[in-house]
Amino acid sequence: MSTEDAMLEELREIKKLLMPPPPPPPPEGIKDEFLTFLKKYQVLGLAVAFIMGLYLGALVKSLVDNLIMPLVEIALIALGGGEAIQWEALTVGQFRIGLFMADLITFIVIAIVIFLIVKIATKFGLK
Repeated sequence: MSTEDAMLEELREIKKLLMPPPPPPPPEGIKDEFLTFLKKYQVLGLAVAFIMGLYLGALVKSLVDNLIMPLVEIALIALGGGEAIQWEALTVGQFRIGLFMADLITFIVIAIVIFLIVKIATKFGLK
């Protein structure tokens, strides 16, 4: 066998290795189609993530409402000379600044918690 024939044969072997495998046969019947759909789009994983996200959001909202906002109120009392300031009632004309501040703080805390969860999950090799 000549050198050119050996190279040609080697190229054919490489081509075989690079060829993608044939696609799986299409599912037959509604049951198989449904199971393929569940596997392909990982519906169960999405449902679990959605439910966990809802409860994580509720937990973080509770953290903000019950732990962080009382600290903000204490700081406002200290700044107000010992008088309780109803920060939720702070308004400028028609604009409810106090409620916006509460939502902004909630958003920031949720963003920090999500960042930390993603960072920890990445350390453990979860994606």
